Amino acid sequence: MKKYLVDGEVLGQQPLSQDICVLTVKAPEIAQNAEPGQFVTVRSNHLTVPLLRRPFGVAGVDRDKGTFLIMYRIVGEATKLLAELKAGDTISVMGPLGHGFALTGKHPLLVGGGVGLAPLHFLAANLTVPCDVVVGGRTADELFWTNLFRDKTEHQFETTNDGSRGTKGFVTAVLPELLASKVYDLVYVCGPSPMMHAVSEMVMKAGIPCQISLEKYMGCGLGACLSCTCSGIGKRVKVCKDGPVFWAQEVTEW
Repeated sequence: MKKYLVDGEVLGQQPLSQDICVLTVKAPEIAQNAEPGQFVTVRSNHLTVPLLRRPFGVAGVDRDKGTFLIMYRIVGEATKLLAELKAGDTISVMGPLGHGFALTGKHPLLVGGGVGLAPLHFLAANLTVPCDVVVGGRTADELFWTNLFRDKTEHQFETTNDGSRGTKGFVTAVLPELLASKVYDLVYVCGPSPMMHAVSEMVMKAGIPCQISLEKYMGCGLGACLSCTCSGIGKRVKVCKDGPVFWAQEVTEW
């Protein structure tokens, strides 16, 4: 698939929580071609610091308007610069990059935690079959995601680490009952590596195909710098080029 390096126009951004924002960028070439699970790399200024571009999963597109969404947590210098962007600013964007999700399930289940729910949001909007979602967060304040999925899923299941909303515990707390229902034929997972590892083991043990979207440090996003390699079956794989979406059994290093 062709990749584009363009100056996107920032149309605005909206805080979703204390430290998570959604950025709307107009870049018709990328909006027209991005598929669920793919990512972009961005540079928010023309200075040498931060030196490297930063990768973000595409969280949604509006192909008619030529726009796409990035949902990000403010955790460092690069994301602080993103948070300072305002409507009318430009941002260097490269994408769409990597391989997306296989849209083969007839009744899939989406499982995500934290900003890992961003690529699943794009996926849910593009599924043409009924799907359910498990949304996990540390506290009730992090479950604003349920509103974003409400018109895209049939059933939502919520978990919080502290029990302030939904089932107390991690997303794995509700999986045994859901998987035992035999309703789902494909599970998509994105979030922190320990969470994805635990979920994929439970899903594969239940005999259900599982796709994971890995989050690794990706220096170039093109498979050249090797910063995101990890162990796969019989070979090293590049998360940016061979992924970021893999079948769960294809990866042995998390």
